[in-house]
Amino acid sequence: MPRILVIDDERAIRNTLREILEYEDYQVDEAVDGMSALELAGKESYDVILCDIKMPQMDGIEVLEALLKLCDTPVVMISGHGNIETAVEAIKKGAYDYISKPLDLNRLLITLRNALDKSRLVTETKALKRKVSKQYDMVGESEAISGIKDLIEKVAPTDARVLVTGQSGTGKELVARWLHEKSNRAEGPFVEVNCAAIPSELIESVLFGHEKGSFTSAIKQRKGDFEQATDGTLFLDEIGDMSLSAQAKVLRALQENKIMRVGGEKEIPVNVRVIAATNKNLLEEVKNKNFREDLYHRLSVILIHVPALNERADDIPLLAVHFMDSICENMGKPFINFETEALEALKEINWSGNIRELRNVIERLAILCDGVITADDVKRYARSN
Repeated sequence: MPRILVIDDERAIRNTLREILEYEDYQVDEAVDGMSALELAGKESYDVILCDIKMPQMDGIEVLEALLKLCDTPVVMISGHGNIETAVEAIKKGAYDYISKPLDLNRLLITLRNALDKSRLVTETKALKRKVSKQYDMVGESEAISGIKDLIEKVAPTDARVLVTGQSGTGKELVARWLHEKSNRAEGPFVEVNCAAIPSELIESVLFGHEKGSFTSAIKQRKGDFEQATDGTLFLDEIGDMSLSAQAKVLRALQENKIMRVGGEKEIPVNVRVIAATNKNLLEEVKNKNFREDLYHRLSVILIHVPALNERADDIPLLAVHFMDSICENMGKPFINFETEALEALKEINWSGNIRELRNVIERLAILCDGVITADDVKRYARSN
């Protein structure tokens, strides 16, 4: 049942609103002034707040400003002394809507329904952000991971290009996402391109876009990933697999901050931060003429190496518990704990597939085991063969 807080110094108005709202199946709390309203809002959770403007001690605008600092609940202002200027001021200060007295019942109920929709959306967005944030947690207390976290804190606020290296499955994408989330571009898009998964003949179209009719299947204009990442971050994963011709165009884009769509004639300015990752030794690739040296130096302003899981075995218990918590939550089942011996057994395994392999094993244990996970469970299910 949605919960509404009514703030008004007139008893008759409060009683009328309570009667109307309870008839519509809302739960109603009342406050006679701003101070008591703030006290209630600090202790209780409301879906919508109705607030009068003309009140003793604190007027409605002051209450509104205090409420917005206290919570994210939509606030609808009501007043019998209102005019256009008052309404505009209330909206500018952050009110969801403004309704004049005498209250129009239909207008009030429609406004409440719309405000409730907004309140639900805010709640769902917060939950989703928490879930996404949890999914991309950087778990570990080893010296190597602590060093990476410290480096991210220093580098993220800048626009410096970063090259992330490490074996497959070590968490290079995680580093890139943390660099984005802690940067000044965090509100912008994070666009990921897996250079190894895109055929060489299509990579330029993916990165730079194309004009309609520029090739047989180009039935409409398409913006490339450089344009789509404007004001955000472009993550070029497995850049060591990019063709030399595409490398040349990426180098030009980085040098001039401009791109040209395939089949286009006009240069388009772009404002992106580029983070690249690879599991290859790019200096060896440069020696073998498979990677441009000038592009390597453009990309590697900051180098971050992510160690293999076997090199940070002390983090395995933390990672195992983190993955189990996330997996059980997604499966809608209670958290399954580990015996100490089971965590030690996980540390003894050679994790050739790194963190990706560890997560798969924890998911297998979550599905196949009941109760506390033992060392025997780890030995039985840690390998698929």
